[in-house]
Amino acid sequence: MLDERENAAGPTLADLGEDGLLSVIFPLLPGGPGVLIGPGDDTALLRTSSGSVLATTDAMVRGRDWLDQWSTGADVGVKTVTQNIADIAAMGGVPTGLLVTLIADPQTPLAWVRDFTRAMAQAAEEAGVPVLGGDLSSAPEGVLVVSLTALGECDGAEPVRRGGAQVGDTLAVCGSLGHSAAGLLLLQRGQGGQAPELVDYHRRPRTPYRQGPLAARAGATAMIDVSDGLGRDAGRIARASGVGIALDEALLRDDVEQLRHAIGAEDAWRSVTEGGEEHSLLACFPSGPGLPAGWRKVGEVLKGSGVLLRGHLVQGGGWDHFGG
Repeated sequence: MLDERENAAGPTLADLGEDGLLSVIFPLLPGGPGVLIGPGDDTALLRTSSGSVLATTDAMVRGRDWLDQWSTGADVGVKTVTQNIADIAAMGGVPTGLLVTLIADPQTPLAWVRDFTRAMAQAAEEAGVPVLGGDLSSAPEGVLVVSLTALGECDGAEPVRRGGAQVGDTLAVCGSLGHSAAGLLLLQRGQGGQAPELVDYHRRPRTPYRQGPLAARAGATAMIDVSDGLGRDAGRIARASGVGIALDEALLRDDVEQLRHAIGAEDAWRSVTEGGEEHSLLACFPSGPGLPAGWRKVGEVLKGSGVLLRGHLVQGGGWDHFGG
């Protein structure tokens, strides 16, 4: 009991923030001979008797990850599938199965659960992945949590990790930048009707999941999905690879211009460079040959560390579950 009291008097999760908490947790987790890639990348990779399997999971909590006044059960169903298959795609994999858990206040309306399930099932069907099962649990008043675990495989190719970027590589993106963040900002301002397409994207982001395996076959050296913002997720590649990354201001102007009319130039730049929940794919490719169809250059890999834009470090972006 004394140890527990001493631990309670130490740092809190808010003191550490999400990255700090993970740095404490990861060394405590047991590995094993079948763990080819453990915690710290987009997914884990497990060896099985017939090969290997990718595995990842994400949870969404009402009041933290969505608000009922902005998102329906159907919106949450689509988003939870998207964010999980985006992680599989970011390893160069294809999804093979989903497991879903619902933890709910018993007074949760059945209509919400039905809408969630139908939309989740439709999104899974569109991605060509079966829903294998899951779990149900009750929760205290007002609590509603959904968690989805995705399994996948690399279809005979090696997984693309975050740590393979090399100096001289091209940084490229497949998909949009900043649309989800711009939609959220409009909702926060009470101006959702100003650009409903951006609000819709925030509620139901899309990921070009078929491009993950294509990027792997095209020689991508590192890859991640943009879940916490271009700068923060590019920074994860930079840190894992021991390199620096420079974003190209000129190549990002079109992304900013798509948002400027709705939220203003300054917020458009912030949304493009820091906005999370986009779930586009971000990858590094060797310089020289052209990029795969559907990909566009947004920067380059340099010696050094961190992510630069206009010569300054890009900081912040996304949402830290414990640091805000």
